[in-house]
Amino acid sequence: MLKVDRRSLKSQEAIKKAVIELMSEKSFDDITIQDIADQANVNRRTIYLHYLDKYDLLDKLIEEHIEELKRLCELETEVDSLEGDATWFLYFEQHYSFFSAMLASKGAPFFRSRFLDFVTDDIKNGWDMSEGKRQGIDEELLIQFISPAYVGIVEWWFINDMPYSPQVMGKQVGMLLENNLS
Repeated sequence: MLKVDRRSLKSQEAIKKAVIELMSEKSFDDITIQDIADQANVNRRTIYLHYLDKYDLLDKLIEEHIEELKRLCELETEVDSLEGDATWFLYFEQHYSFFSAMLASKGAPFFRSRFLDFVTDDIKNGWDMSEGKRQGIDEELLIQFISPAYVGIVEWWFINDMPYSPQVMGKQVGMLLENNLS
């Protein structure tokens, strides 16, 4: 097993936290490596030891969260779908800084696209579309209708400072999905 240097992990966490904090203040395109280094209290060389550039840093940060959402999806298959939706919203709440920076107007448009692809794949691979098909709705059209709606509701929740708890959001979104899929 590969032993990871704790200082290296600490630096990486500081760098990730710094870029998220900066994205809440300004557009990703306006953030420089020097800005990130200053915010993280590391030198530029430390950033380049871990990442090729700021885009590589953003890609890796996004991928970490997408991978965690995938893991949660795998766990959801063992739980009631209404509870599963609350699990996602709990995760979103726990990582508020990241998701609000990514989904708010100053966030990275690439994340929205990546998140939409993830939701679409999750629906394609794990949702029962049989009722929609029985009603004569093309499966691909149903997926393309639900995926952006789900992403849109998550965006709305962040943009409006999470006006409902994760449990309420999970239940409400779950009921919307249940009513339109079954």
